[in-house]
Amino acid sequence: MLLPRILTAIALLAVLIPALLYPNPLPFAALGLAMMGAAAWEWGRMNSQFQTSRWVLVAVTLALCVLGAQHLNASPGTYTFINSSTPQASSVSASGLAGQAPFWLAAAALWLLGAPWLLKRGAAGWLRLPSGLRLLLGAVLLSTAWLGMMQLRLIGINTLLSAMCLVWLADTGAYAAGRTFGKRKLAASISPGKSWEGAAGGLLAVLLLAVFWLWLDSAYAAQIDAPSLYSLLQRQWGPLGLGAALFLLTAMSVVGDLVESLMRRACGVKDSSQLLPGHGGVLDRIDALLPTFVLAMALLAM
Repeated sequence: MLLPRILTAIALLAVLIPALLYPNPLPFAALGLAMMGAAAWEWGRMNSQFQTSRWVLVAVTLALCVLGAQHLNASPGTYTFINSSTPQASSVSASGLAGQAPFWLAAAALWLLGAPWLLKRGAAGWLRLPSGLRLLLGAVLLSTAWLGMMQLRLIGINTLLSAMCLVWLADTGAYAAGRTFGKRKLAASISPGKSWEGAAGGLLAVLLLAVFWLWLDSAYAAQIDAPSLYSLLQRQWGPLGLGAALFLLTAMSVVGDLVESLMRRACGVKDSSQLLPGHGGVLDRIDALLPTFVLAMALLAM
């Protein structure tokens, strides 16, 4: 099982990294659409017994992505790195992001209000929702996550990469701390492996990552295409606000994972699919990213 997992990870990175670093965002956008299409198929597979409904969900999700992409801001703007007098060109102006604020705040509210409600109702509560509503929710959550990811990419490669690393390091830190210190279960009925100690370890890892990335932004401003998410949040909200934002983003990445675990448990499946050998499904790999991209954009657009 370990060998397929390693080989799949290598193959994914071999595709993801070149697409992310390519100056034109279109290859990464296409890769993201393929990813969200696969995740939508998995969502439909778990929440509908009808093949047609699953493919309709894929089509609706991709259509929402394409329609929403027309409203992403790709106009030139200027951002200044923290502790640097050198303005760095960015692909998105602050005024453009402010114009998107109502959309991102609504998408963020869906996660902030809806996710706790779902988790409180548990697996049985998820199955009590009409199948059509569950499918619609999948289309909305997946498409808004793709739009958030692409807007972060339009701001800059460094911005998007820092947001993705936040989630990956939070997960790694939580795993390491949970294995070492974990005693108190975070959500035993949904994801028995998660603990409060692990969540704290994930937050600590993210805070250390932010400090390191802020230093990188300052030290290598001339070589980086745009500020990281951490620099933008600190510029907008100040140091204390940055800490609060990182707490929120880290917590919601855990919530995204729990919501997907809740859905799998309710539908009686161990993995969302076997599309990724050794890893399960696409949705299993991106669940924590779904709320993070949306919340990050809401914080930047406010």
